[in-house]
Amino acid sequence: QVQLVESGGGLVQPGGSLRLSCAASGSIFSMYTMGWYRQAPGKQRELVARVTSDGSTNYADSVKGRCTISRDNAKNTVYLQMNSLKPEDTAVYYCNARWGMDYWGKGTLVTVSS
Repeated sequence: QVQLVESGGGLVQPGGSLRLSCAASGSIFSMYTMGWYRQAPGKQRELVARVTSDGSTNYADSVKGRCTISRDNAKNTVYLQMNSLKPEDTAVYYCNARWGMDYWGKGTLVTVSS
C-alpha cells in the first residue's frame, strides 16, 4: 500500500506561482512513476504531468512551458512547480503513484482568481 499526501495548494492570483508537493510512503519510491492530475468542477480528471523512474517527463499541452515536475527520491517526494497560473488552472490536484497499480492522494485545491 502506498500512501500519498499532497500539500501546497491555495489561492493565487492570475500570473502567480505555486509549488505542490506530494510525500509518498514506501521504500521503493524511486521505482514509481509519479504524476500530477487535476479535476476541475464538472470535468474529468486529467493528467497534468508525469515523471518516470528514470526521470523522463511528459506534460499536458495546456501546461507545457508553465509547469515543471520533479522528484527527490531521497525524500520520497514529487513536486509540481506551476508558474503563470491562469483561472483555468483552478482544480483539485491529485498526486498519483503507479507501480503495478495506481495509488492516489486525497488532493489539494488550487484556486486561481483575482
